[in-house]
Amino acid sequence: MSTRSSRLQALQQALKERILILDGGMGTMIQSYKLEEEDYRGARFADWPQDVKGNNDLLLLSRPDIIQAIEKAYLDAGADILETNTFNATQVSQADYGMESLVYELNVEGARLAREVADAKTAETPDRPRFVAGVLGPTSRTCSISPDVNNPGYRNVTFDLLVENYVEATRGLIEGGADLILIETIFDTLNAKAAIFAVQQVFEDQGVELPIMISGTITDASGRTLSGQTTEAFWNSVRHAKPISVGLNCALGAKDLRPYLEELSSKAETFVSAHPNAGLPNAFGEYDESPAEMAAVVEEFASSGFLNIIGGCCGTTPAHIQAIAEAVSKYPPRAIPDIPKACRLSGLEPFTIDRSSLFVNVGERTNITGSAKFARLIREENYTEALEVALQQVEAGAQVIDINMDEGMLDSKAAMVTFLNLIAGEPDISRVPIMIDSSKWEVIEAGLKCIQGKGIVNSISMKEGVEQFKQQAHLCKRYGAAVVVMAFDEAGQADTAARKREICQRSYDILVNEVGFPPEDIIFDPNIFAIATGIEEHNNYAVDFIEACAFIRDNLPYALTSGGVSNVSFSFRGNNPVREAIHSVFLFHAIKAGLTMGIVNAGQLEIYDEIPKELRDAVEDVVLNRSANGTEGLLELADKYKGDGSVKEAETEEWRSLPVDKRLEHALVKGITAFIVEDTEECRQQCARPIEVIEGPLMSGMNVVGDLFGAGKMFLPQVVKSARVMKQAVAHLIPFIEAEKGDKPEAKGKILMATVKGDVHDIGKNIVGVVLGCNGYDVVDMGVMVPAEKILQTAIAEKCDIIGLSGLITPSLDEMVHVAKEMQRQGFSLPLMIGGA
Repeated sequence: MSTRSSRLQALQQALKERILILDGGMGTMIQSYKLEEEDYRGARFADWPQDVKGNNDLLLLSRPDIIQAIEKAYLDAGADILETNTFNATQVSQADYGMESLVYELNVEGARLAREVADAKTAETPDRPRFVAGVLGPTSRTCSISPDVNNPGYRNVTFDLLVENYVEATRGLIEGGADLILIETIFDTLNAKAAIFAVQQVFEDQGVELPIMISGTITDASGRTLSGQTTEAFWNSVRHAKPISVGLNCALGAKDLRPYLEELSSKAETFVSAHPNAGLPNAFGEYDESPAEMAAVVEEFASSGFLNIIGGCCGTTPAHIQAIAEAVSKYPPRAIPDIPKACRLSGLEPFTIDRSSLFVNVGERTNITGSAKFARLIREENYTEALEVALQQVEAGAQVIDINMDEGMLDSKAAMVTFLNLIAGEPDISRVPIMIDSSKWEVIEAGLKCIQGKGIVNSISMKEGVEQFKQQAHLCKRYGAAVVVMAFDEAGQADTAARKREICQRSYDILVNEVGFPPEDIIFDPNIFAIATGIEEHNNYAVDFIEACAFIRDNLPYALTSGGVSNVSFSFRGNNPVREAIHSVFLFHAIKAGLTMGIVNAGQLEIYDEIPKELRDAVEDVVLNRSANGTEGLLELADKYKGDGSVKEAETEEWRSLPVDKRLEHALVKGITAFIVEDTEECRQQCARPIEVIEGPLMSGMNVVGDLFGAGKMFLPQVVKSARVMKQAVAHLIPFIEAEKGDKPEAKGKILMATVKGDVHDIGKNIVGVVLGCNGYDVVDMGVMVPAEKILQTAIAEKCDIIGLSGLITPSLDEMVHVAKEMQRQGFSLPLMIGGA
């Protein structure tokens, strides 16, 4: 008999040569035997005190002959990989039958029986070895969702409990002879992360390492898992396992699975698998799709280059597997794409950062040390309002939210867990990645056990020595998190440029070369310290940080940079206008030097070009340390701009006296909504037609916003505020535009408009839609985050003449390309119009 290592070499070689065949539905075949209670019990469990019918895993002990007969039938039908009958062989699942004590034995026997059948088949065809995948099912509980609708923070299972369950099961599967570990039917990614953690722990403890297969399940036509993640977000969350394959199974039939499998095949830098159901269940819960029908759909997957491993799930039989094996045999396996290195984060949705990304804004207001209001709400345990603070950050443009619960009088660990569990039930918040921020490792680790996405740990460092640094980095890697690394070592925090360079270089070398940490998941914080303190040694702190960013960009491949931006202006606390000016100037120069992200209040960023020149010059003197008297000069100006006093009022009066078109421009650039309706109405009355307000001053104002954004003088949160102003103006004009139309003449044509999947920005689309409507076209507006298949289905149903796609972020271009390819594949001849959001 072949050794496990030689089988794994054969598996790797086979995956390069052909599409491998996974077996089909074990449960489906067991049902065909029409077993009764006594069959499940057998002699051994004849006196078991509760019913056990339906516990299919128990048949490994009571009717092993049936299990092996089914496995042999699948191998005879052409399967290369057998799944062990251990889907529910965990204590959490076996508790339903009071059989927790049998779990280890069930896993050993599940792998042993499959091993016997596989080895027997290999003996018949030595040139085609068969393999055993030890199955870890999702369990019957979910770690990300409360089972109590009245208590969204409640969980009936913990990460640690799942890890215990999966460790026991994995040990049994390895002892029984499994070649691979298959974590499958993942409906909650946090459960899967617990399984990955457990499997890697067993590998570490036993000194063995088997390939890991991972397979999630898209639960419905929304294209998301039960716990709310999109396909790409799911992959970002589990890719740290470095699986031999990732795939999708169950829930949907092959036809409905196609768009998600296609997405996965283009995103995953590993082999891709699928084992779909035999169509969707009918009214009786049965599956009607014939082997020929299913094989025809799967053959198209193979011809499109989506597959490396294919099998079947619910409703599939050996006949289905045989038909599938024959259908795909003439196609080469999918080639693994070359995926560029990038920090690929996720909440419910994916978020990718690399060095070509726009500056990433990390919201700071859910940080007890960054918001007095948030601190008060957490101390009062007013989590409902605390969640509103998080939501406001996301709505204001924060792309990641930083959560910190460090306070001496607070149980920081409990507060972190409670808040993260509540966030999981708020999709408008949890769609973005989480930064878990604490100086206490136990708080960080507790937080990591609560987030199903790929988040960021803030922070680790060499402060307590290299060994602790390496241990924490190793655990962050196991939990699947990126890390912020502080420029801190045993000798203290780096304050000079030279020290920042030294510590960051040393940390990088340890992480990459000794821990094996992905360099693209390392985010250095070279320490932002307060400037303009009156202490001469502090004068160069901003310059030192900016130079450190440039060093990291140029010398530490793929590593990113971050910082707590509010620190730089700490000496002017209480004077928000000056602080905001310092932040804007500092970011303008730091971003040019390579700063990737910053922790800053997303709703309070001044626009670089909008800072009064005398203030901007004085701030620049301080930030760039270009004047020996910079601090004194800024102090002399500071009182003039303090708070919301007379200068601010004078500025308001000044811009309110401008011509209406300039007032509209100013409101758009500054994100001011207070006067937008009255100014828009005034402008409308001056124009011959209401559409002219949009085509004239409003578009001119948005052009200014676009120019500033492109020049790095505005950041995404500020653009979001501008978009809100524009929306309010357009909303005021729409009734007048509609009234002007009167009896609607025959439309010139029908145009579908949609912001593509993965993007929520829609102001450009909305403006174009209004303009088209005013020019005699019918517009079908599908909103935002619209998947390709829905766009094309609607275009057909609505008999559209043109398809218009919109998006702001870079991945939107890739999604537009995908839509175009789908149009080509499906034989569309409609014109495609694309544009920015």
